[in-house]
Amino acid sequence: MIKKSIRIFLLSIATVLLIGIFYLWINSPGKLEPLSDASGKIIPHAIAEKSEIEIGGIRQGFFIRSEDPVNPVILYLHGGPGSPELPMIIPTESGERLEKYFTVCYWDQRGAGMSYSKSIDPSTMTIDQMVQDTHEMTEYLQRRFKKKKIIIMGHSWGTYLGVKTVERYPDDYLAYFGIGQVTNQLESERLAYDYMLQHATEIGDKKNIAKLSKFDKLAPDFPNQTYLRSVRSNLMEEYGIGIMHKNASMLSIAKFILLFKGYTLSEKINYIRGMSFSSKSVFPNMISDNLFESSTSFKIPVCLISGKYDYQVSYALAKNYLKVVKAPEKRFYTFENSAHSPNMEETEQFVQTIRAFATTK
Repeated sequence: MIKKSIRIFLLSIATVLLIGIFYLWINSPGKLEPLSDASGKIIPHAIAEKSEIEIGGIRQGFFIRSEDPVNPVILYLHGGPGSPELPMIIPTESGERLEKYFTVCYWDQRGAGMSYSKSIDPSTMTIDQMVQDTHEMTEYLQRRFKKKKIIIMGHSWGTYLGVKTVERYPDDYLAYFGIGQVTNQLESERLAYDYMLQHATEIGDKKNIAKLSKFDKLAPDFPNQTYLRSVRSNLMEEYGIGIMHKNASMLSIAKFILLFKGYTLSEKINYIRGMSFSSKSVFPNMISDNLFESSTSFKIPVCLISGKYDYQVSYALAKNYLKVVKAPEKRFYTFENSAHSPNMEETEQFVQTIRAFATTK
């Protein structure tokens, strides 16, 4: 009787796993759905494509979406490092989206998503190489869409890459947009640690006080990978100061990625591999830099957009950073109901802000 119960139990687990794998497989065709209007009708001449080109000696993948390919072009630099964002952006689209007014390229950077390969030499995961990759991706878009200049937009880690790119290649770009702008990430991590410990103390969250107390914000290796993965990210989501202010969790983010139709099943596996690979390779370079000292002068307009509740990349530091920036034009926009992702949390206001700033350039 016991053996029979065990067999039934194991068979049930196997059945559930098979159903899950099948469900994941049918949601992984590796192709974007066509762009449709509010009534569900496919928009004529719109673009919703997946492609790849050789950049920096390796094949790198990207998606391009546009309701009208004649529109200005945006190169979107995702965060992470190593976390392409179109799988999260599509489910949060409302009545407005950038693709109504811009042709947007969502590029999977070196070592991330479609551009991850176990054959990539970790020694090539440098800031200089990734800036050069960004330049080559820009040149491709300029040629393809016959644009002398395009717009560059970064989110989170992508803002750091964006800043370093527009410093080196200002003539390629009409304007720079930074969403959740990285400035001095080591100080940002310490500010976030202080906030979480204070908040946990105020609400009597003894479990998380104990977890946080295991780490020293002044330690030479802070924030190490153990802290980032085991405490920081999950607690930020719990306290509404991480990726999103409301209705977000690491589980919901994982669901967006797993059900994203633009990736094949193998590409989704590589997405997960790329997150770890990129974070280990690139994050130390970013956290050792202080943009208040290294990057304050720009030859193109600069627009920073931050959520008021953002501690993943400090809202306060981003606001102070723009005060020391020198640029032909600069603006700072606060999104009152967002944390780290105002482009996904307050979509309509975000699109209107981009249109208002970009169309005058």
